[in-house]
Amino acid sequence: MKAGKRDVATNGTRLDTGGLTAARTGGRAGTEPSPGQILHWNFFIGGHLSASVPVRLVERTSAGQLLWMETGTPMWRTALPRGTTHLRDIAPHERPADGYPVVPDRWPMGNALFYQPTGAAHSVLWLFGRRQKFRGWYVNLERRLHHGDDIDIADHELDLNVAPDRTWRWKDEQSFAEKTGHPAYWTAEEAVAIRSEGDAVARLAEAGTFPFDGSWCDFRPPSAWTTPPRPPNPRRSLL
Repeated sequence: MKAGKRDVATNGTRLDTGGLTAARTGGRAGTEPSPGQILHWNFFIGGHLSASVPVRLVERTSAGQLLWMETGTPMWRTALPRGTTHLRDIAPHERPADGYPVVPDRWPMGNALFYQPTGAAHSVLWLFGRRQKFRGWYVNLERRLHHGDDIDIADHELDLNVAPDRTWRWKDEQSFAEKTGHPAYWTAEEAVAIRSEGDAVARLAEAGTFPFDGSWCDFRPPSAWTTPPRPPNPRRSLL
């Protein structure tokens, strides 16, 4: 399978699965859905829903899947108390037992192409700025659960920023350490595994192997794809 080709929705190019991914293939059985299908990316922090954003499927294979998230996409976000900017800043025991209500909004970040390798505890984002200029990669350490068209993301707080020249740095190390040991997050033993996952992805960046080999950096979604509509209310507010 080849990587590095854009417009996979129209030319049928497949994912390369080198490096870390190749060791983790196992795949999900079943018929591959069509490119352009709308899925729901649900982001949870400490077991509570933070955002639900519709995304389009670029490609799915036994190795993983690619998703396209468009800036300005209609979405749902949690309605937080006044003066609070992010759910991660609220301790789980201070949140409503059944989660915060959701309100309509639009995805405020830039365009992004997500790679979610099967069986891996991370995703890799290609970040794009104005005129679809590639700005670098973002590695989100996470645990994923799939329920039909829903992709539930349990965020692991610790992430990596990878520049276009493949230099990288950790992100949110302090808050990751502060959350370690809390029953809503992860144990000290799990924290070691989470950081090890990040270390393994960083080695791929240093080596310049997929997904950091320059592929997909010029991706353009098919012109026929429209912005996904806001979906019905999220299926659940607690993970």
